Amino acid sequence: MDLNSLHKEKIGKEFEIAISEGIFPGAVLLCAFNHQIIFHEAYGMADLFENRKMQKDCIFDLASLTKPLATTLALAKLIEKGNLSLDSRIHDVLAEFINTDKADITIDMLLRHTSGLPAHRNYYIETVHSGEMPRQWLRQLLIKENLENKIGEKEVYSDLGFMILSWIVERVSGQRLDQYVAEEIYVPLGINRLFFMEQNPCNKKQMIYKGQFVSTQQCPWRKKVLTGEVDDDNAYAVGGIEGHAGLFGDALSVYGLCSEILKALLDKSSKVLKPGIIKTFVKKDTRFERVAGFDTPSKEGSSSGRFFSESSIGHLGFTGTSFWIDPKNGLIIVLLTNRVHPSRSNEGIKKFRPKIHDLIRIELMENIIN
Repeated sequence: MDLNSLHKEKIGKEFEIAISEGIFPGAVLLCAFNHQIIFHEAYGMADLFENRKMQKDCIFDLASLTKPLATTLALAKLIEKGNLSLDSRIHDVLAEFINTDKADITIDMLLRHTSGLPAHRNYYIETVHSGEMPRQWLRQLLIKENLENKIGEKEVYSDLGFMILSWIVERVSGQRLDQYVAEEIYVPLGINRLFFMEQNPCNKKQMIYKGQFVSTQQCPWRKKVLTGEVDDDNAYAVGGIEGHAGLFGDALSVYGLCSEILKALLDKSSKVLKPGIIKTFVKKDTRFERVAGFDTPSKEGSSSGRFFSESSIGHLGFTGTSFWIDPKNGLIIVLLTNRVHPSRSNEGIKKFRPKIHDLIRIELMENIIN
């Protein structure tokens, strides 16, 4: 199954316009219906300074796609094994939080961004100069952090909550997040192009995938264009591996994982995910917009456009990445761009995302879906 040349031409035109308008230098788009890829193309440039063209197998800094595709799935496996529950409280796992105002926050609240924690802190400013153990320094800052809202009462998208969740994964599993999620999820699925980029001179992935990394910002404090190095400042400061950011991958690998999530949502056999667990995660609390670990389409102005069903789940990444999964019709759209290359200030993608999702869903897939 494939889209015809006219459909491809219409999609390509929209990407050509977006690139000419400076919305992003390059992109890879993958669309699938009922676990069959019907469109997979690359556009524009992976690096403007090196004049390097985007390829379909280019590897992106996935940014906050780390939250659903690594941290959330790691927790789903730990819950499946009986090591945790969504109702487990932080202090049940991390004794360091017992005498803090965060002790009774549950894993479910962290996943749904209702913990009361602030959205973001520039921890890297202190952490990067903290010496030989930056992750321990970061975790001390998390312990000391004050809540901004009452626990469980308000939804505020928080990187900090997912930093704590990665700590929980590490404490319960006895493995670092990247190691645990690779062993339990990626390797069993045969996905080897989805990984964290640990920042050290001995990282063999820098050589293995040399020339395939998509560049992100021209960083003002690292004083270079970032290529194969995590864009997120806080994740970089602790070595490139955190619960909120640090995952790298290509569109095909992101799709492969989304396809397994879709199987679980539809009660079909998945190699690594139990449908009952995933369905519990995506059960919606009507007071809030998000489900556990994933976004859902906003009532107005959703990045998924106007036509993804209410049961859809997805996520966005700061670097210009996203995926959306619609279990109602079996549709998966993976859109990976380098919109932060060479500057983070470019926000034109906010208008482009819903436009391209609408174009795919209505004009291009009408005959396939309906």
